[in-house]
Amino acid sequence: MTELVQEHIPQGVIERLPTYLSALLQLRHDGSSTASSAQLSELTDVNAAQIRRDLAYFGSFGKRGVGYDVGVLIERIQRILGSDHSHRIALVGAGNLGSAIASYDGFNARGFQIAALFDNDPGKVGSRVGDLVVRDIGDLARLAKQQNIRFGVVAVPSDAAQDVVDAMVDAGIKVILNYTPSHVTVPDDCRVHNTDPVRELLHTLYYLSRAEALAGA
Repeated sequence: MTELVQEHIPQGVIERLPTYLSALLQLRHDGSSTASSAQLSELTDVNAAQIRRDLAYFGSFGKRGVGYDVGVLIERIQRILGSDHSHRIALVGAGNLGSAIASYDGFNARGFQIAALFDNDPGKVGSRVGDLVVRDIGDLARLAKQQNIRFGVVAVPSDAAQDVVDAMVDAGIKVILNYTPSHVTVPDDCRVHNTDPVRELLHTLYYLSRAEALAGA
């Protein structure tokens, strides 16, 4: 199987690769060693022809009549995305949401490791969440440098989000996942991704409401 990475890959292709990876990891977990584009389509809601076109940007992965080798395709996609080796994450916020994120085992399967958990509440500092000891937020810069942490996750109350983001930027963290509804700003050499679940539900609610209106018309 050749691996030919073209210079320009459409943004949409890159954005769909994590979806394919999740489906393939599920298939491997279920004991499947091969998968067709039709199977991947059912799991991802992406057209089978689109899946074949997307993967063709990176080489020839499948065999006609056999499908894709699940293990090989997982390894290739992880390599393309850069998740074939572990990336360390600093998580700030040891409340209910932060504790749930810290306990989520899906990070490791996708090449990420929650390396350190921080909070500014003296009542939480020193306690344990799974295998992690909650650290004082004041230790963020030192530990981020010490452990070469470049990724951060924000799971704090909205009014503290920007201060936490600023502390992450000062600590050298370049990619930040913001789980709060607050709009935060970062320098041009950093990236922030907002994943507020309520915002996502409201976005989806529009389509649900339209579907119900059409059904009742």
